[in-house]
Amino acid sequence: MLYLDIPTADDYADLAAFRGDMAVSISLPTTPVSDDIDAARIQLKNLIKEAVDQLEAAGANKRRVRALIEELDDLVEDDVFWAYQAHGLVIYATPDNLRTFRVPNALEPLVKVSDRFHLKALLRSTTFCDAGYVLALADGGVRLIEVNKDLPAAELKVPDLPADAASAVGQRSISVRSYSGRIGGSEGKKVRLRQYARQVDTALRAILAGRQEPLILASVDALDAIYRSVNSYPHLLEQSLGGNPERKSAGELAMAARALLDEVYRGRIADWHERYRARLNEDRATTDLVRAARAATAGAVASLLVDMDQAVNGTVDDADGSVTFADEASAETYGVADEVARRVLMTGGEVLSVRTEDMPEPGKAVAAVLRYPI
Repeated sequence: MLYLDIPTADDYADLAAFRGDMAVSISLPTTPVSDDIDAARIQLKNLIKEAVDQLEAAGANKRRVRALIEELDDLVEDDVFWAYQAHGLVIYATPDNLRTFRVPNALEPLVKVSDRFHLKALLRSTTFCDAGYVLALADGGVRLIEVNKDLPAAELKVPDLPADAASAVGQRSISVRSYSGRIGGSEGKKVRLRQYARQVDTALRAILAGRQEPLILASVDALDAIYRSVNSYPHLLEQSLGGNPERKSAGELAMAARALLDEVYRGRIADWHERYRARLNEDRATTDLVRAARAATAGAVASLLVDMDQAVNGTVDDADGSVTFADEASAETYGVADEVARRVLMTGGEVLSVRTEDMPEPGKAVAAVLRYPI
């Protein structure tokens, strides 16, 4: 099972608002296979050393640096923490506090030292989630299957999940034709299936409460509609896997779910590109980083694509958004594209962190759709 800490809107707002004397942002790939996790711990030690080198080169307060190192070293030595991981780990550390987010996406090793946090890696986990669940729902049984990119499908044990529709409503069959009040015939079957679906939804709350991974429904059309009418999980995808799931293995359902997740993501990016092209004709779209920085500072960016793999070092003026580029990373600079993303979030805009191939223009660090020309 993946152990995830998908960030909420409040998490992003809190991280984006932070300013301090030193802020270290670290991302690295991890693994849910606990026997293989030592490589990630070693890599984290190397990234910590890189952060400390940058701080020392900038003449940071030694006492504050020691406090920061202590926070990070404690995390490296926490065996319980490392026993429960996903595919990526994002760490935000200051001398006074340390926050971690286990994410479903494999991340490139990265360390950023500045007076603010680097958000692009974390944004990726909400732009495109490499993990999810399939609810295989049929009259004759129900399964919850965990799906992720690199591990075999896993059927999860869900307390109080009904075995099938008939046992859920205390009947030998849900197709009985005798009437008891209004419950009988085809209408009675719908009533019993809705009762069954409601019990399934209630049982899933214990597993899915606080989660944000997509839930994909695999069911026949009639039961699909009934379940959707009682569903309380906010991340149930509109798209379903059709057909009777009883005839498919967990692996087959997971394979179909991965393809559907990819399709949903591609559709979301295609829709964004179409909107971007339309706004270009109105002078309300740009891939120019300097213009995007100025627009983000003015609160003029409605939506931003940011290349999660491209680093552009420098600073952005707080007053007018002018950009000063730097040749290399240091404790006095930060990622300019990441800072643009931070300002978009702070002014209520949308930010999607994507791979290089998903940018509308090759080689560009950002692409912005503007609320008005600037």
